[in-house]
Amino acid sequence: MKKINVGKKILSENEKYAFENILFLAEQKKLCLNMISSPGSGKTTILTRTISELKNKIKIGVIEGDIQTDIDAERIRATEAPVVQINTNGACHLSAAQISAALKKLPVEDLNLIFIENVGNLVCPSAFELGENGKIVVLSVAEGDDKPAKYPAIFAKSKVLLVNKIDLLSGGQVDFDIERVKVDARRLNKGIEIFPISAKTGEGMADWYDWLIKSVEKK
Repeated sequence: MKKINVGKKILSENEKYAFENILFLAEQKKLCLNMISSPGSGKTTILTRTISELKNKIKIGVIEGDIQTDIDAERIRATEAPVVQINTNGACHLSAAQISAALKKLPVEDLNLIFIENVGNLVCPSAFELGENGKIVVLSVAEGDDKPAKYPAIFAKSKVLLVNKIDLLSGGQVDFDIERVKVDARRLNKGIEIFPISAKTGEGMADWYDWLIKSVEKK
């Protein structure tokens, strides 16, 4: 009886679409960043604030991934940025084929930067390449400082780590060692950029914006 490696077949199909996305983004000279985190880390709040505060400098579009609903996409639409909703109906990650279809629905020629807001999960999305130019991992201080050690793959693959909700640290509401996070993340990925931010208050966001603007200019 012939054995079929289903896992390998699925990944190979995904890689085909990912390569097509790489070529498309290169031809269009567009920057595409895949934002990954646990649920509730603040991805959408980071994106809405980033879009609003950079609207006169960078034209941003969003591909929004959720298991169900378009709640987050509606928040993005409120910023007047173009957004395409993808509902995975139970899948724990977006696929490169879904991104390929979504890119065709965005006004890519009018954009400088495309964000993919992946499904809330630190494990599955790290294993599926989408053809993006880089991954952004978001960690909120409420989640604990052990996440780089417990979920190394996404921190090892990401260009940027956004440590969000640092406004909670000043009042002592959470026990979080940011230096431990930095050490553990850089042990996995020496080149990772780390920005402690509060998407709620705006603290630290300027450094994140500077990185984004420079990255867009390089394209």
